[in-house]
Amino acid sequence: MWIKHPYFKYMAGGILFLIFYFFLEKLGFLNPFKAIVGTLFYPMLIAGFLFYILRPLVNAIAKLSFMPKPAAILFVFLVIGSGLFWGSRSLAHTIQKQVSDISKLPDQIKKTAQNAGETIERNDMGMLSLGSVKQRATEYFGGLTQQIGDHLMGVFSTIAGATTVLFIVPFVLFFLLKDGNRLVPFLSSALPEKYKPRGEELLRDVDTTVSSYVVGQVTIAVIDGLLTYIGYMIIGLDYALILGIFVIFTCIIPFIGPVIGAVPALVAALMQEPSMAVYVIIIFIVVQQLEGNLIAPYIFGERLNVHPLTVILLLVVAAPLYGVVGMIIAVPLYSVLKVTLKHIYRFYKIYET
Repeated sequence: MWIKHPYFKYMAGGILFLIFYFFLEKLGFLNPFKAIVGTLFYPMLIAGFLFYILRPLVNAIAKLSFMPKPAAILFVFLVIGSGLFWGSRSLAHTIQKQVSDISKLPDQIKKTAQNAGETIERNDMGMLSLGSVKQRATEYFGGLTQQIGDHLMGVFSTIAGATTVLFIVPFVLFFLLKDGNRLVPFLSSALPEKYKPRGEELLRDVDTTVSSYVVGQVTIAVIDGLLTYIGYMIIGLDYALILGIFVIFTCIIPFIGPVIGAVPALVAALMQEPSMAVYVIIIFIVVQQLEGNLIAPYIFGERLNVHPLTVILLLVVAAPLYGVVGMIIAVPLYSVLKVTLKHIYRFYKIYET
């Protein structure tokens, strides 16, 4: 009978859980839990992100130098800290100057719009008024500037939020790097003995999936940023360093990130010399072609196997729900869910037969 089918039991259990969660939410019993999760979310997210990036390096150093793992971790921290310190000292003046100059773009955009309107009014034989031209140009460029500002503030507010937990993340990251190899045995120990091998396989596949995505996407973002910066330097675009760094951060988001990263460069090019915008578009196309046809296939291969349309739909849904953070974690979460469901189905077929 259909009511005794396992799928019906699982579905009924899921519906009851959702009803139970709904009432707990309405009664406010989940507020303390939400406060705890909200406090720990960003430190754990940042530490987990850095864990997957630094783990291969720490393991390689510990293996090649025969250092104890804690010493290798501290050595990596020291090298990264020294690199950031000397890099910031070397580039501080350039970054400060470019940030100061780029902050003047909105005023330059309004001035350009006003000059364009006056020029059109002088040459259009009364067909257009300066007021209408100024209003339309200001609205267009003002809206474009606002959108750029929203993206910039979204990214940099996330970074600013990370600095508030600057002293928490290194400690969490240290213990993740030190004891991360114990996580799979610890989690699988809660399973019944006959399920342990399959449980460990699932956890290792999830770990491999997340690691592949994080390391691969960060590598692609850094390469895109460097190539874009080199391209901007070749064409003589102002604010090349800041715009290149911005591309690195935005390219962590697949597909949409590179487009977001190119918008400020287009605005800066239009303000510097309108024809330069064509060169910016060419650089964007060349970098994306290199990424899509050479860099990404080499780094990712077939490990994630997520269709581009699926990625776009995930980003479209994640952006209005959770903003920039949602767009960053949407693809790895989907990949983890896909791997988990595949293993659950495999377990079900094995143990039901």
